[in-house]
Amino acid sequence: MQKSTKLSTSTKLSVVIITYNEIEYIEECIDSVIFAHEIIVVDSYSNDGTWEYLQSRPEVKAQQHAFENFTKQKSYALSQATNDWIYFFDADERVTPELQKEIIQTINDPNSFDAYWNYRSFMFKNQRLYFSGWQTDKVYRLFRKSRCEFVNDRIVHETLQVNGSEGKLKEKLLHYSYKNYQDYKGKMIRYGQLKAKQAHLKGKKWSIFKQYLRPAWKFFNHYLLRMGILDGKKGVIISYLNALGVYERFREQRALELKAKS
Repeated sequence: MQKSTKLSTSTKLSVVIITYNEIEYIEECIDSVIFAHEIIVVDSYSNDGTWEYLQSRPEVKAQQHAFENFTKQKSYALSQATNDWIYFFDADERVTPELQKEIIQTINDPNSFDAYWNYRSFMFKNQRLYFSGWQTDKVYRLFRKSRCEFVNDRIVHETLQVNGSEGKLKEKLLHYSYKNYQDYKGKMIRYGQLKAKQAHLKGKKWSIFKQYLRPAWKFFNHYLLRMGILDGKKGVIISYLNALGVYERFREQRALELKAKS
């Protein structure tokens, strides 16, 4: 467990996490944010020991809530936080000691913005991936609950609507996204299927050109234009699996269209 830096008593921070079968990640995840005043974890009925582990951590306010989609689950989890300042991140992410200090300094600054983008370092197992399209990866993580909410029309790759000012944190968040080949492949397929459902609900149409050209462009863009070739074998794997997710998205979208017509 990393040594924590204490927050000032005048500024309180809630860390919010959603989980499902994260037993390999959850301990280090929680340990990296133990400095917060409140840690909220909403679990989607894990069956791998995650829920039992959460119950063993007295500093964690854990509860279970049925998963419908990412936006609704995160909105529900956010509603459980009691403080205005929120750091909302995933179980496969880690706050470094340097990022911890920056978070503390930021929320104690009277001139702080209302929401902050956080750049991430993509971790391929335990090695950093420097290129392959991830070198500019950033997400909203630190924000004021009173000024932000999750956009309702997204069911995957949810994002915040910020009713105020925005800034960027300098220190990067560690993102342990790639555990192994099968795990990441399954993740890309699931994301593809959710994106297909989202596109179908918005009335977007499948085409054979999208089915084959979009995945090919994804691989070309990440492997060559975004310099995945410099990541060696890791770059090939990540670029291929990201393209596979795009292929699955349009394959599933086609299936949904055919089902709707039958």
